[in-house]
Amino acid sequence: MKPDSNRFDLSLRKDAMLRLPDAAGVQIICRDGTVWITLDSDQRDIVLEAGDRFASTEHRHAVVTALAPSCITVSATPAPKQSLHERNRRRPGLVFEQVLV
Repeated sequence: MKPDSNRFDLSLRKDAMLRLPDAAGVQIICRDGTVWITLDSDQRDIVLEAGDRFASTEHRHAVVTALAPSCITVSATPAPKQSLHERNRRRPGLVFEQVLV
């Protein structure tokens, strides 16, 4: 079985942060704990608890902060249907940076 390079599980200690330079096409699933997601220029407070998920379609920087010890799954959401020309262009994998506080 080939590992899925567009999905990973991550355990975050309380106050740990995960930075996503571009959250477009990214889905975050909170499997345990509580996380707070902020997006650049977005006034919403997005809080996920175990079982909740969030997907972004906007090209914005995102920060996921663990409000308690948490486990999350981060994955690329399925791309919308594309033309043959667009499909032939390679889509880069997820880019992230973890920052521990």
